[in-house]
Amino acid sequence: MADGRTLRYYDESPGRVPPPDTRDLPVVEHGSVMRYDVLTGEWVTIAAHRMNRTFMPPADLCPLCPTRPGGEASEVPSDHYDVVVFDNRFPSFGPGSGPVPTEVDGDPLWPQRPATGTCEVVCFTSDHSAAFSELPVGRVRTVIEAWADRTTELSGREGVEQVFLFENRGVEIGVSLQHPHGQVFGYPYVTPRTAQLLTRSAAHRQRTGRDLFDDVLSSERRAGTRVVIDAEHWTAYVPAAARWPVEAHLVPHRAVPDMAALTDDERAELAVVYRDLLGRVERYFGPESTDPPYIAAWHQAPVHTGRDLTRVHLQLFSLRRAPGKLKYLAGSESGMAAWLNDASPERIAARLREVGP
Repeated sequence: MADGRTLRYYDESPGRVPPPDTRDLPVVEHGSVMRYDVLTGEWVTIAAHRMNRTFMPPADLCPLCPTRPGGEASEVPSDHYDVVVFDNRFPSFGPGSGPVPTEVDGDPLWPQRPATGTCEVVCFTSDHSAAFSELPVGRVRTVIEAWADRTTELSGREGVEQVFLFENRGVEIGVSLQHPHGQVFGYPYVTPRTAQLLTRSAAHRQRTGRDLFDDVLSSERRAGTRVVIDAEHWTAYVPAAARWPVEAHLVPHRAVPDMAALTDDERAELAVVYRDLLGRVERYFGPESTDPPYIAAWHQAPVHTGRDLTRVHLQLFSLRRAPGKLKYLAGSESGMAAWLNDASPERIAARLREVGP
């Protein structure tokens, strides 16, 4: 790209000759740092440069659309594409931007380090008005192949400890661009949620000798009351302790650490099942509730630790609790991390089964 970033095309047909990026862009710089919160044991990333990132431009100025002849150049210089992945112009994590003091205010109580890592944007289609659930199954498979490829490459980069794939959808979520897209983060540490999961899984294995995900999956399938989709290689279910008013997990039957380790058969079925599950969430509140906000979070095992204690799985959830009403993370959730859910997991599952194709 014109500023030194990398643009990758994932084409379904061979023969593309990518045109050059002729824009006049400054080199991307970021000053992100990570500061250690001694009260929680977690790293907090300070990315002040992102305050001025692009926010909700009109469709004809969308930077994720292909560049149209005679139009303003976008992030993708081609006039069409299938799936593209490129380095984020406003990354929270990126290459080192210079030395950073190892302590805040020179106080050893507050360790500090550069926020090195990666942030990439994945455009699922060149169609600005499309939704992921509307993509052909073949296109969903292309996205899965792109996810697997990015997981493989980023897992091999020095300093990357965990690769996270996700899609934020809907203005209520806080998306800054409405074009159908997701992101890939290469974190320089194991995230708090994954660290907690590894701790729980290790304790379960020590106590029982069994795999925690196997036991959860077997329990959900045996009960059946919260199962939404039961396929050959994947099961979608609402967790017994669901936190969100609409939530579902999609888990492979085999213990597989990340997208890159999935077999061809598992990827082929995932393309069908994942598309189906997204469509159910979109239809959950009926035709009067359009463009439902959701987060599709693909959890993967860390790169260097605990790869036998967890597996790749989807956590899909929506903030919407009723048409026109949101679930706000208020005092209990935000202040104390003590979750309260107004929706019964069994009722959530029944509704998701009801709105199936």
